[in-house]
Amino acid sequence: MPPSLTQEQQHALPSSELGPADSSHLLPASTGGSAPSGGSWLRRIIIIAFLLLIAGIIFWRVEANKKAAAAEANKAAQAANRPTPVQVAVVQQKTVPVFLNALGTVTAYNTVTLHTRVDGQLLSVNFTEGQAVRKGQLLLEIDPRPYQAAVDQAIGTLAKDEANLKNMEAEAERYTALYQAGVVSKESQQLQVSNQGQAAGSIKADQAAIEAAKVNLGYTKIYSPIDGVVGLRQVDPGNIVHAADSNGLIVITQIHPIAVIFTLPEDQLPQVQKAMQGGKKLVVEAYDRSDAHKIGDGTLLTIDNQIDTTTGTAKLKAVFDNQDNGLFANQFVNVRLVLRDRPNAIVVPTAAISTGTQGDYVFVVNPGPTPPEKKKNQPNTTSGGKGKGGSASAAPATDTADNAGAPGASGAQGASGAVGKDGKPREQFHADSVNVHVDFTIGTSSVLSDGALKPGQKVVVDGQEKLVDGGNVSIAKPTGANGASGSTGASGSTGASGNSGATGTTAPSVGDLPSPSPRTPQKRNTPNSTTNNGGGTQ
Repeated sequence: MPPSLTQEQQHALPSSELGPADSSHLLPASTGGSAPSGGSWLRRIIIIAFLLLIAGIIFWRVEANKKAAAAEANKAAQAANRPTPVQVAVVQQKTVPVFLNALGTVTAYNTVTLHTRVDGQLLSVNFTEGQAVRKGQLLLEIDPRPYQAAVDQAIGTLAKDEANLKNMEAEAERYTALYQAGVVSKESQQLQVSNQGQAAGSIKADQAAIEAAKVNLGYTKIYSPIDGVVGLRQVDPGNIVHAADSNGLIVITQIHPIAVIFTLPEDQLPQVQKAMQGGKKLVVEAYDRSDAHKIGDGTLLTIDNQIDTTTGTAKLKAVFDNQDNGLFANQFVNVRLVLRDRPNAIVVPTAAISTGTQGDYVFVVNPGPTPPEKKKNQPNTTSGGKGKGGSASAAPATDTADNAGAPGASGAQGASGAVGKDGKPREQFHADSVNVHVDFTIGTSSVLSDGALKPGQKVVVDGQEKLVDGGNVSIAKPTGANGASGSTGASGSTGASGNSGATGTTAPSVGDLPSPSPRTPQKRNTPNSTTNNGGGTQ
């Protein structure tokens, strides 16, 4: 029997050297059932807690997304149902003029350039530049002494020739008596009579010379031939002036009255001639370069007697009193030739007219909510969360002062719950799109064809770019008025806080604006053309 090995020696030997009987020494001392250790349970608890945490996060995220989607839906519904702040103007019916537009140039009624008629030194200038002068007023004076001397010399020559004439008359009488007595010949008598006639002719020549000298003397004083305004002088005192000088001394223009020359196409001349039948005086209005400010009224004087073949236009001349000196020579003006008056015309501000694919149109503000047949035009019409009153959509608030602070879909009290500060329900409005036809424009107003609009209706003049046909609107306060909160912001718009902007109107915040209308309006510009604005349907 081999000697028994100790436990340390058994562990040191390879397992192959151990006998079957020794394998029992490798088993644990206890052969009963063993429990898992505490570390395994701790790991299981941590894993389970981690999985529960991930599940909670996922659940919270899903619920948060649902709430956000509901909030967005409510926000969209609120924006869709919130009235758009607009400014309105009343449609008017009044008598308006039917006129033709043209471009004109102001021309002095009379223009005179003064030249000297005699040579000499300019002694004095008896006016100030730009002075209004009267006809016959002394303006310039040239040295008169040489011409006064010429007058005196002509007078002396006349006296000499008068004395010679008396002598010739006496000689003719003596020779006639002697001829009758038969003392002298007929030839001698006729010679003395001829000398008498020559002396008489010299007297007439001397008298004419005196008159010519006096005329030249009078030319040394230059008077104003018309009433007008003196321009800048071309020659200063002390200079020698000549009658042959090409430049004048001064220019005088008559501005009371004053004329305006303008042109019209030849196709429009029959209208003008028809309006002038019976000697009727047509009114002509002059406007400034921007065609916004009226300068003066005048009357049409005449039409030129021929048409310019290069341009196909004819010149017309109008006369203005110009008592206020509003018109100035060579000034550019816009001319309106009034042909007749159009009574009971429908007039709206040009800013109210927009242009779309179907032509010109305006938005007319009518009382009441959006009609059922036009609700399909409204953007974002999906229902949101119910408010306090259980309504599926936001309540439209129509009062501009409280518009920005009105509760949304989540806090609205239903369609019947839109109330003002006094607790009373607010009146609701909506805007209907109406197609119109513009006949012509007058400044910032447009004259429309009859039938589309009626007097007293309200049309939108500001805020059309946010509107759709049938959309809810709120009538904003005039420019410069503050909202209910009384707090004026620099940006001029009102956000969620409800503060009104610099313009005094309340608008929704940028994130709450409705989506663009399918019919995007484009504001109509006021034309300043030279075409016939009155040539449309009258």
